[in-house]
Amino acid sequence: MLLDLPILEKGSFYFIKDGNTTLVLEDKTKRGLEIKETSIDKNLKVKADKGMIHDMDGIGHWVPIRWYFSKDSYDVSSVLVHANSMEKIH
Repeated sequence: MLLDLPILEKGSFYFIKDGNTTLVLEDKTKRGLEIKETSIDKNLKVKADKGMIHDMDGIGHWVPIRWYFSKDSYDVSSVLVHANSMEKIH
């Protein structure tokens, strides 16, 4: 279960957790949001869990909750680059 994974790094808006074969980057601001879909994130090109939030007009928007970076292709420092860019956005 994702909640039980060891935390490698954390920031104001993210956790990086150590999975068996992946490094999991989790957006703290989306915790508790129901996972509606798992697909490839179009920006980062990695598998991502996505949920839906609705704006004031009732229009739904898909938002990533967490991303799964393969340990074969990524290390913690490369995931931190994405995590730090997320910190700047929030």
